[in-house]
Amino acid sequence: MTHPAAPEPTTPQSSPSEWLTDSNGQIALSIRFQGKPLFQEKSPYQTVEVFDTYSCGKMLTIDSMVMCTEWDEAAYHEMIAQVPMLTHPGVQDVLVIGAGDGGTIREILRHDHVQKITMVEIDEAVIRASQQFLPGIASAFNNPKLDLRVDDGIKFVENATAESYDLIVIDSSDPVGPSEGLFTKSFYEGVFRALRPGGVVTVQSESPSFNPKAFTELNLCLKAVFGSDSVHCYLLHIPTYPTGMWSLTYCAKQGPHPLKDFDYAKAEQFTEAHCMRYYNADVHQAAFCLPTYVRKMING
Repeated sequence: MTHPAAPEPTTPQSSPSEWLTDSNGQIALSIRFQGKPLFQEKSPYQTVEVFDTYSCGKMLTIDSMVMCTEWDEAAYHEMIAQVPMLTHPGVQDVLVIGAGDGGTIREILRHDHVQKITMVEIDEAVIRASQQFLPGIASAFNNPKLDLRVDDGIKFVENATAESYDLIVIDSSDPVGPSEGLFTKSFYEGVFRALRPGGVVTVQSESPSFNPKAFTELNLCLKAVFGSDSVHCYLLHIPTYPTGMWSLTYCAKQGPHPLKDFDYAKAEQFTEAHCMRYYNADVHQAAFCLPTYVRKMING
């Protein structure tokens, strides 16, 4: 799989319609694209689009929010998957909620000891768009270990058998539309119930700068469910997400600690063997070092 490097910037004449702007009303990020969208469909849940950008390769958006680009998707997908996978040595059964672009399951399936991934994505249009236009990200959909369900992840968790999964990954978009219910205490109580003792969860937990309210409230919610000592926020850098800094959160159900139980040498060997673009053992450890203002946001 090859990945486009960001080209030298150019300054051709452009119209406002050639820019995709991801904004919260106060802060915005704009990315320039070529021509019309390669894919555009208003599903029953949201508007799904794929653009061919000048600097970032193909880009998937939902309701004008950037989900991933070919240029920097590795940061998000490697960190949401490899941090738990290289901390918990015995992951066999995995549940992934969301993740319709396929990048998260691609990363998890780099580990041969995984026996089954159940992936629940509510919007078939996201999967179809990714398979057609982002094949390097959506490369694992035909893996025989994958049980793909086009269904409501919230209802799936409600009905899941207790203590069924070693790892649960909540790879959601921002807390609007169909993803809004993935940011509630009742949902995470269901996640906790579906997790085996010793299991772990990783969660897309928003940006401390771009979505501070959602970031803080979700952290408090996770601590209420898993306990304060079992919830660990970590940061990563994604140039095409507004503010460039995003957070993920690692939660354990009497499971391994992401730093105290981390095997540095094993992670380095894995990084080299699989040619990771963002993740490595040093980044794994450093990601949990939070700026003072972020610590205050989640610890008071």
